[in-house]
Amino acid sequence: MREFRLDTIGPIGDCAILQVTGEVDVYTAPMLREQIRDLAAKGAVHLIADLSQVDFLDSTGLGALVGGLKQLREAGGSLALVISTPRILRIFQITGLTNALTARHSATDAVTADPHWQQTIQSQTGTVHEWLRQHGLS
Repeated sequence: MREFRLDTIGPIGDCAILQVTGEVDVYTAPMLREQIRDLAAKGAVHLIADLSQVDFLDSTGLGALVGGLKQLREAGGSLALVISTPRILRIFQITGLTNALTARHSATDAVTADPHWQQTIQSQTGTVHEWLRQHGLS
């Protein structure tokens, strides 16, 4: 199992990528919840939560993400997920959360599928592909 970590790419405008590593459980979910709150308080309300390096996710982790989604939507934002592990994707499918949260296979897919992200990156730094490359996402 990997050590729990939260890393942020950005923010760029009102967008940020939150990279989550390790187990998201009763011990670590409060840190995830707080990080989403902090990003939103700083104006980053369009988040991509990259869960591709998550080994385990329990109900408190789901709760932190759903709570984050609610908070971001109330601020006019959004939350998309990156899920590359079938076991983690299955949790979202079983709970029906794939209806509320968009899940993509990579951060690149999540960024390029979202017109708001594309517009923000282009207005701030140039091309989407160059920004993705600069941040090791392509």
